[in-house]
Amino acid sequence: MRHPPRSALLLVAGAVAVVGSVVVPVVTASGAAPACTVEYSVTSQWDSGFQGAVKITNNRAAVSGWALTFDFAGGQKVSQGWNAKWSQSGTTVTATNESWNGSLATGASVSAGFLASWSGSNAVPTVFKLNGTTCNVDSEPTPTPPPTEPPASGSAPALHVVGNKLVDAAGKARRLLGVNRSGGEFMCVQGYGIFDGPVDDAAIKAIADWKANAVRIPLNEECWLGLSNVKPEYAGADYIKAVKDLVARVEARGMTPIVELHWTHGQYTGNSAGCSDVHATCQKPMPDAQYTPSFWSSVADTFKDDQAVAFDLFNEPYPDRATSSVTDAWKCWKDGGTCPGISYEVAGMQDLVDAVRSTGAENVILAGGLAYSNDLSQWLTYRPSDPAGNLVAAYHVYNFNTCSSESCWNSTLAPVAAQVPLVAGEIGENTCSHGFVDQVMKWFDDRNLSYLGWTWNTWDCSSGPSLISNYDGTPTSYGIGLRDHLRALNG
Repeated sequence: MRHPPRSALLLVAGAVAVVGSVVVPVVTASGAAPACTVEYSVTSQWDSGFQGAVKITNNRAAVSGWALTFDFAGGQKVSQGWNAKWSQSGTTVTATNESWNGSLATGASVSAGFLASWSGSNAVPTVFKLNGTTCNVDSEPTPTPPPTEPPASGSAPALHVVGNKLVDAAGKARRLLGVNRSGGEFMCVQGYGIFDGPVDDAAIKAIADWKANAVRIPLNEECWLGLSNVKPEYAGADYIKAVKDLVARVEARGMTPIVELHWTHGQYTGNSAGCSDVHATCQKPMPDAQYTPSFWSSVADTFKDDQAVAFDLFNEPYPDRATSSVTDAWKCWKDGGTCPGISYEVAGMQDLVDAVRSTGAENVILAGGLAYSNDLSQWLTYRPSDPAGNLVAAYHVYNFNTCSSESCWNSTLAPVAAQVPLVAGEIGENTCSHGFVDQVMKWFDDRNLSYLGWTWNTWDCSSGPSLISNYDGTPTSYGIGLRDHLRALNG
């Protein structure tokens, strides 16, 4: 949404593997059994290859599907395996259950093996995660929060793409239904703070009480990177910590966090410019090659071990406003570089996917189309290549957009949704009512698609779609529509 600017523990194992069992030690600080244990062994080794095995034991509640992840530090590459579906992206190896061995009762174990190449060293992996939970170490007890902030009630699932669905580790489809939490994109660069309003656990619980299961969190690349034009107390490490804390609180309430790049560097004064400032103080037509890939490399590296976090590459591209050629606009969108009508060098969507995947992160990635993410007409033709296969089409729709009718959705969205997951990252209307979003939600509900309302902020709904009048969750007349609908769906 182009809103108006507001003024207001590690384990250490042997460095070189040897033939025979190499069991990663279990660390227990408090004597409690770890959530899971993994025994890793090299059963045979030769000049350029080796055979390995893992034994996974589940010590917590029964699971109906499992995914084990670990990292190779010595350049090893898995070539094939058995008793699990094996894959590798960068240094990260993933083994997911076969159809016949997905159920793991409490105390149950499963074993799987693989063949891999190595050279130089065959270092033993040190950290193993089962469905996102670190094994071989006991978790510290969750501190009891103060009475005003009751304990969280769940945790968000790791997600990946299967066909045109988002699914959890057990293969269960998950629709993302929730809200946007604006503030992190503008408060820091304007010098007023990091978030607009409270983001403590009580505030996040209020979102969960609407029965939302996802929260989109807009960010600012200059604040994340700690550039000199941002006050240091709102930038760099302080900003990153605040974002990580918010993500953790969202996840603790069982909701999927979508971290999204909203405002970026780069001077644009052409058609529909939001500002003439080179700094990240408004929505630009495309990401910039100078900073945006570095931003996404850093964000991906921060969250790559947590596949419950989804990445939304760029809020609302509009290179189509800078050029009269639709083909040029879509080429700019995908490949970046020197784009017609844009004075700075552009980072295309392929550049950003590559920046994320280069860190080893396999998190779900969202990419919005042209016309402020309202046009997906050629998204399938120009979609970037994703080696992890976890790419999602993002769409924004308001009552004042061009593609805001069922006929447009049927002709342009339905073909996309048939091939990849489709998430409406922003839905809204500027009428202080909810007649339009009711239509949007019905169309998306009928097709089991995802959507998030803009925005969970206490602004005047007559100047922009604001869902609440108080951070305790009191809805505006517009917000009542989304709140009641989510409660009806998920109550």
